Amino acid sequence: MLPDIPWIVYAMFLAPAGLIVFAAIYKYVEVRAASRWPSVQGRVVQSGTEVRKVKVMDSDGEADDRYEKRNFANVVYAYVVAGKTYRNNRVSLGEDLGNFEVAETLARYPVGKEVTVYYHPRRRNEAVLERDMPKGIWGCLAWMVGISVALVFGGAIGFNKLSEFASTRVAHAPMVVALIAFGAVAGLIGWAIQRQANLAKGWPVAKGRIVTSSLEEFRAASDDGRRGSMMYKGETSYAYAFNGVNYTGTVVSPGSEMSSSSRGAARRWMKPYSDGQAVDVHVNPANPAESVLRPRAQGLWVIWISVAGIWALAAFIATRG
Repeated sequence: MLPDIPWIVYAMFLAPAGLIVFAAIYKYVEVRAASRWPSVQGRVVQSGTEVRKVKVMDSDGEADDRYEKRNFANVVYAYVVAGKTYRNNRVSLGEDLGNFEVAETLARYPVGKEVTVYYHPRRRNEAVLERDMPKGIWGCLAWMVGISVALVFGGAIGFNKLSEFASTRVAHAPMVVALIAFGAVAGLIGWAIQRQANLAKGWPVAKGRIVTSSLEEFRAASDDGRRGSMMYKGETSYAYAFNGVNYTGTVVSPGSEMSSSSRGAARRWMKPYSDGQAVDVHVNPANPAESVLRPRAQGLWVIWISVAGIWALAAFIATRG
């Protein structure tokens, strides 16, 4: 039986899955429309990597978002419609979020390759090279929705049952169960960071160079209407090549994107690099757009201390609360 929780809480947790389903349906409608677009022969005139700034969510900052550098395959093709030449660089109808299949896309579309261009009949400057939905997308969506529903409702029922079970044995059972669960989640995050560092140690090494290395300043998010305090975080970008393709990386080490309210602490936290400095880059061979400079988890001890503190607090409340 579901616990007595307002429906808005369930809706908030299920909202991400709902947005993904909505985006998939919208994209399906777009694909159906593009299936009627006329086609013309074109030619690839430029094919290479390009670094673009992508806006991502960031709950730590005052603006709730930030810009992140990512690698994109920039394939520019030219085509002629009714005697007029157009250029475009959109490969598919899918949303390209960057750092994904960069090398594969460039390999499919080298400079000089003849391609079939599908263009919008009324807006001829809008065109794509690929207009099919990714194979297996509906199956993936079904699994994603099913897992999301199971996690949300299963978690709510499980939390309720655990609280009822613990209430006969410890004091303040709901708070104790919540603290234990919160500590477990933090522990899983720490385990994921450590696992990523262990995997990165086995990645091949490429030669690279530092492009920029500086300290980023931003305002922390605030809930009381006043401006948040100043926060500081190291920001490093580096260039490298893997299998003949150029990339830009921004991750120094797994877990290194931590911020601090102390400028001095942030400077001590980030390893100093100088612009143009030669560095060894550990590259993920399965996705060369993913890389790190130092394949060891940084600041992991903070997470483990937090987990120990949360569980110690749960034990104290359970025994002496």
